Amino acid sequence: MEAHLRLTTAPTPYPTISFGTGSLVRLPGPSINAPNVYNFNHTSYAAMYNELAGKDTKLYKANGILPMLERNKNVKWGPERWQDWRVGVPRVGKRYHGDNGGDAAAKGNVNADVGVVDAEYGNDKGSMGTEAGVVDIVITCEERCWEAVIDDLLNRGAPLNRPVHVFNVDIKDNHEEALVGGKAILELADALNAAAREERDAYIGGSGSAVGMGAYGFDAGHVGAREGFDERVPEILARWQEKWPTLPALWTLAWF
Repeated sequence: MEAHLRLTTAPTPYPTISFGTGSLVRLPGPSINAPNVYNFNHTSYAAMYNELAGKDTKLYKANGILPMLERNKNVKWGPERWQDWRVGVPRVGKRYHGDNGGDAAAKGNVNADVGVVDAEYGNDKGSMGTEAGVVDIVITCEERCWEAVIDDLLNRGAPLNRPVHVFNVDIKDNHEEALVGGKAILELADALNAAAREERDAYIGGSGSAVGMGAYGFDAGHVGAREGFDERVPEILARWQEKWPTLPALWTLAWF
């Protein structure tokens, strides 16, 4: 969530959606055998904060959970699960408890499995620019999450035929490392964005203009439109890695 915050509060904010890849949200409890467990897509960060503050404010302040949830609830409504994300389904209007990507909202379907209106997608930091329900770059912070994302993309079968670059920046799960990792991820995003702008301009003025696609072809990720950018990504990542050698990175090109 630190990376989400950094990306969306940068001088030039980035459209950002954040997800988890596990089966449940698990937060430390009073003992190692008694975690606090929540379902993805169902429970807001504000509800988690209020519940844990009611249980034991002193404990959950001391172990950093309440400060983390305080930060998170100011970033987005609550945790979403990557595997439940319906890519290409608009993220606009009201959000529902248990909504897996907007389907219930689009249908106006409020039932026992989904629940009552809770918040709007537009209240999440970084929501502007994600309304179409697609992204160009995915960055995970743990190798097992990177593998889970890639496996899921393969299982989806690329129905949109849209390229997506998937990176992993390995960050240790503590507050200090998260701050460093968030800064490093923002620098990677800036480098990728700068290259994308250059290649977009070149495409519009060159082959994109010749085939009548222009900016639309590049922005929509049409086959061939982003070839110049795709070819530059390994070099961009290599330069970034030289600056951040303690944050080992992985990368692959996948498809939505």
